[in-house]
Amino acid sequence: MAPSLSKASSGVSGLVDSHNQSPISLEGSNFTANGHVFLSDVPDNITVTPSPYGSSSSSPDKSLSPVGSFVGFDAVESNSRHVVPIGKLKNIKFMSIFRFKVWWTTHWVGSNGQDIENETQMVILDKSDSGRPYVLLLPLIEGSFRACLQPGTDDNIDICVESGSTKITSAGFRSVLYVHVGEDPFNLVKEAMKVIRVHLGTFKLLEEKTPPGIVDKFGWCTWDAFYLTVHPQGVWEGVKGLVNGGCPPGLVLIDDGWQSIGHDADPITKEGMNCAVAGEQMPCRLLKFQENYKFRDYVSPTGAPNKGMGAFIKDLKEEFNTVDFVYVWHALCGYWGGLRPNVPGLPETEVIKPELSPGLKITMEDLAVDKIVNTGVGLVPPEMADQLYEGLHSHLEKVGIDGVKVDVIHLLEMLCENYGGRVDLAKAYFRALTDSVKRHFKGNGVIASMEHCNDFMFLGTEAICLGRVGDDFWCTDPSGDPNGTFWLQGCHMVHCAYNSLWMGNFIHPDWDMFQSTHPCAEFHAASRAISGGPIYVSDAVGKHNFPLLKRLVLPDGSILRCEYYALPTRDCLFEDPLHDGKTMLKIWNLNKVSLVQTRKASTRLTYNTIRKHKLLDVIKIILLFI
Repeated sequence: MAPSLSKASSGVSGLVDSHNQSPISLEGSNFTANGHVFLSDVPDNITVTPSPYGSSSSSPDKSLSPVGSFVGFDAVESNSRHVVPIGKLKNIKFMSIFRFKVWWTTHWVGSNGQDIENETQMVILDKSDSGRPYVLLLPLIEGSFRACLQPGTDDNIDICVESGSTKITSAGFRSVLYVHVGEDPFNLVKEAMKVIRVHLGTFKLLEEKTPPGIVDKFGWCTWDAFYLTVHPQGVWEGVKGLVNGGCPPGLVLIDDGWQSIGHDADPITKEGMNCAVAGEQMPCRLLKFQENYKFRDYVSPTGAPNKGMGAFIKDLKEEFNTVDFVYVWHALCGYWGGLRPNVPGLPETEVIKPELSPGLKITMEDLAVDKIVNTGVGLVPPEMADQLYEGLHSHLEKVGIDGVKVDVIHLLEMLCENYGGRVDLAKAYFRALTDSVKRHFKGNGVIASMEHCNDFMFLGTEAICLGRVGDDFWCTDPSGDPNGTFWLQGCHMVHCAYNSLWMGNFIHPDWDMFQSTHPCAEFHAASRAISGGPIYVSDAVGKHNFPLLKRLVLPDGSILRCEYYALPTRDCLFEDPLHDGKTMLKIWNLNKVSLVQTRKASTRLTYNTIRKHKLLDVIKIILLFI
């Protein structure tokens, strides 16, 4: 049975090619690529179907490569969750991306099936000297089910396929895994994503979208400066300090702390902004779409509009003319704890107790998950999700906000039991979010965060094209380990560099903010300089390393940005620079006529052959960090 897609159902003509000859085959009990075994002891219930999408003469996209196959299986019983071995992996080096937290993924390596981690989103098998090509294993979405990989017994790789709801079951699948081969690991992933773009028809590739203007601006985020105590005067003083120091921001991001929230035990008239420590706010729920009293009570000295968030944003942009963009933070469900039920002016809401899947239960402990599970989430029903975003975004646009950072994205899979499962719930929310962003924020005014899972990549990126590719910048170790202040910075670089190999096909990688006064600030600055993404800091007001910042920021608030997004070099793709004690993390990027590379151990940037002296962007980036 072929993958469940045809010309009629996909809306894409000329892409089905029944004459494709895939180099991937199932020979007896072995999966082979160009005749070389990469998985052995494949069970009898596994199916393989050559990709019907290829570069035939009738195909409008000549770049689609007919070198992939879809993998599925038949189960004995219909169920909402299946864990099925697809074959044994033995003595072949691999690199992978897996969810180490509910929200975040990172890089992992190994050589056998037992080395695979739970909730693995992507695996690349190394090529061999004897002729085996690089092999990509990419779990997919099929119908109402979403797949990931995990370790099985006796070096089997298992595929886990789950709907997230006991009411949504199935027994047969034909395209829950895509296998693609190639001779270049970077092109391998890009070519595979083009095929999946056509197969699923639910997302757009980064190359089809235009990132928001903030990627070319220096920014300042309020989070580490204020946490939840952010207020208009503090934002004003923060921007003023950067301007006076010669590093004016083009982006101001007002993070968590501006919204009207409260605890369930308090009356709906009481705003719970006594929360001052990060984590205390997570049990709270949204009380209204408008800003809290700190911003609501702002009074402009310049005239109409003379009060509230709108007046503040107007005054800020007029006083500091480099500030082209002001973004604000909000969670996917409105706030960490969702919306408060039975509040006038808000959509219908029901508090749902999150249920973690077996795979998520063994991810790293996380404060946000613990808080949310304990107090539940006030979820707007999926058919009313458009009311949530319209209410929030229409107000923000009215007061002059240019875009939003949407956080706590990968929450829906824990709330989906009675809403058609994880895929259907995600589709409804991402569709509502996308439509609202198109109406109010030019279709691309979004930073996605806490979104590291294939549900979001495959279902939420039709319009969204900028997203975080690493866990948060931690200025100190949350567990109190003084060495963690330093080790976590290398960890952050690993997250961002390797995750970009996967996520960079969907979203422009954002390496997160950092603090210019941090002990590892030069390390972060060097990596941001060639990341290709936005550069923004979360410095406390008046506490800046201006000599460092001036290496990154031009006097008009813009930055010198590379053409592409940074990736790890090929020689460290299948190594573990974070743990093995011997491998140097090296990342690279492209400019118009040259290459830029940075090395983790030294923060020194090098480059190959600058052929034109007028390449100010290349020269600035390299010269100022040597």
